[in-house]
Amino acid sequence: MTISNTAKITDELIAAHGLKPDEYQRILDLVGREPTFTELGIFSAMWNEHCSYKSSKKWLRTLPTSGPQVIQGPGENAGVVDIGDGDCVVFKMESHNHPSYIEPYQGAATGVGGILRDVFTMGARPIAAMNALRFGAPDHPKTRHLVSGVVAGIGGYGNAFGVPTVGGEVNFDPRYNGNCLVNAFAAGLAKTDAIFLSEAKGVGLPVVYLGAKTGRDGVGGATMASAEFDDKIDEKRPTVQVGDPFTEKCLLEACLELMASGAVIAIQDMGAAGLTCSAVEMGAKGDLGIQLELDKVPVREDRMSAYEMMLSESQERMLMVLRPEKEEEAEAIFRKWGLDFAIVGHTTDDLRFRIIHQGEEVANLPIKDLGDQAPEYDRPWVEPTPRQPLASDDIPQADIADALLKMLGGPDLSSRRWVWEQYDTLIQGNSLQIPGGDAGVVRVEGHATKALAFSSDVTPRYCEADPYEGGKQAVAECWRNLTATGAMPLAATDNLNFGNPERPEIMGQLVKAVQGIGDACRALGFPIVSGNVSLYNETNGQGILPTPTIGGVGLIQDWSKMARIGFAREGEMILLFGAPDWWGMHLGQSAYMRDIHGRADGPPPPVDLTHEKKVGDYVRKLIRSGIATAVHDLSDGGLAVGLAEMAMASSIGATVSQLAQGDPIPQFFGEDQGRYLVTINLSAQSDEFEAMLAELKQLGIFAPWIGTTGGSELKLGHTRAIPVTELTAAHESWFPSFMDK
Repeated sequence: MTISNTAKITDELIAAHGLKPDEYQRILDLVGREPTFTELGIFSAMWNEHCSYKSSKKWLRTLPTSGPQVIQGPGENAGVVDIGDGDCVVFKMESHNHPSYIEPYQGAATGVGGILRDVFTMGARPIAAMNALRFGAPDHPKTRHLVSGVVAGIGGYGNAFGVPTVGGEVNFDPRYNGNCLVNAFAAGLAKTDAIFLSEAKGVGLPVVYLGAKTGRDGVGGATMASAEFDDKIDEKRPTVQVGDPFTEKCLLEACLELMASGAVIAIQDMGAAGLTCSAVEMGAKGDLGIQLELDKVPVREDRMSAYEMMLSESQERMLMVLRPEKEEEAEAIFRKWGLDFAIVGHTTDDLRFRIIHQGEEVANLPIKDLGDQAPEYDRPWVEPTPRQPLASDDIPQADIADALLKMLGGPDLSSRRWVWEQYDTLIQGNSLQIPGGDAGVVRVEGHATKALAFSSDVTPRYCEADPYEGGKQAVAECWRNLTATGAMPLAATDNLNFGNPERPEIMGQLVKAVQGIGDACRALGFPIVSGNVSLYNETNGQGILPTPTIGGVGLIQDWSKMARIGFAREGEMILLFGAPDWWGMHLGQSAYMRDIHGRADGPPPPVDLTHEKKVGDYVRKLIRSGIATAVHDLSDGGLAVGLAEMAMASSIGATVSQLAQGDPIPQFFGEDQGRYLVTINLSAQSDEFEAMLAELKQLGIFAPWIGTTGGSELKLGHTRAIPVTELTAAHESWFPSFMDK
């Protein structure tokens, strides 16, 4: 139903737009009159949580966002980091959670499309994508449908567009039953002297609409993304956008060609809140006003109202401010690529946002107040209740071999091959490591040796048990995964997924997680340069697990020396770098306790950031020297799972000893942080090995020799040897079996 621009503004209409009574009063005070229906929609879009970050802004400001390598931090479409030689990497992660639950294929597909636009809007050609996915319990009736649709949507869009998907995560937990998470990451390469920003400059310049036509899909999408779900969620299906990757590919090529022509002054992707948010951000950042004439906007549906046109989230669209003398050249480029090109407005000097439709002024608002005066809340929060440590005599036992096989063949630790084989991981011909290892690696085109590594990480059960330590651990694990390939971690992007921030306990999770992320990023020299906050991930009052996903980028100077997780050859020593004296003792919140005994008690493993930095820096040095032949960080499942993954990746077995005394369960399944499994090509009698031991002793790094590679079985302590083929069969079977049911 289309509502007239002169419709009476009622309390019900205000509430339907996600605005609280005090927020509406703020609008009245700013405008000095009752807003029109179109203006109400504009405020709703600009002031919702998804666009304004009104609950999280206070805490986001505490994150480290700068460093010598950072060219552009948060505040633009994506972050930009210098990688030397006049090149930079542009990257960001964003959520498309609510749309993907309502319509999994299009929700996930347009999530990929949106994050790719964020990257090439900055002038970068996308070179890599990742996704972090969280679904409900495998036995929930909707889970298989969501998995199938989301994976197909990601593959359908990314494959057609032509960007390799090089990494990601897939996890299952009942807490995501009513609200799956789809976090999409993209990275691109650009020249440091050719970065494009969204700040408009100059008065009376043309505002140009580019790309696909505007339809009614996605109207109110940003507002929907800032609301809890209920049993009527399927009625929100019309608010999900529809994507066309082939149009987006043409848009990429046309934008890059236009940028090279020197015509572009400012550019902004039409993402959340569509034409509204893109126009307001461009004008406000440049201290300019914007006037739009909606009759000139290319549309694909009849009788669209001003409200619908301003809030449509139709995909594959851009807004630009162009140099007037380049208009004809710019239009010719877009027509060549089969895309719409229309001058739909101009910049002004009065700081007003004016919308003209069918000869009528349907909106006239203070442009900077739409963003700058958005409500900002210091919401009440409570300190999360600490979990009591596990008692030393409360360690349930199991056969180590049987437990390992069950864990590898379960929902969370099984192979994700079924997922990533539906993605094109090799397109563009630069992929050096594809999903299945610690990080994806892509060559930097035009350089003989340089490569970039990408990883995405978070352990939601840790964050639930202790959001501060969980936030630290998400950063540390991402940093470790990059390090394990030999990459120097450069910077990170975050995607903070939480429940309803109006509940003090949920707000407490957000606050403490951000504090943990900030402390870890500062300690590791790993600044946050872009990101996204997704709140209200709840259904009927049941919130998701706190899930602050961290996506990271690292630089490998010489990819011929990068490390992989698979054992390189037989007869090599296996060292456990960063081991505590007992190899691993922390079982609280471990995968072993969850998967084998159904328990989720105890605190998560603490993260010693000084230890993380010291051990990671040394492991990276070993990789670059060529001494390390295989490297794998330890996380879920501890030592046993890490060794099994290295054996399966290479089809080479290993024999690993057990301490003479002590319980083997925490040794093999403890999830102590800051640890790497490393194989080396040195003899125990060599001078180089003795020199390494002396250096480790001086640095205070414990790296015991725990075993040797070789054979076709994995032998852990005194338990039975497990053929690598048996490990692989368990590891590879769960996902296909689950999806075939």
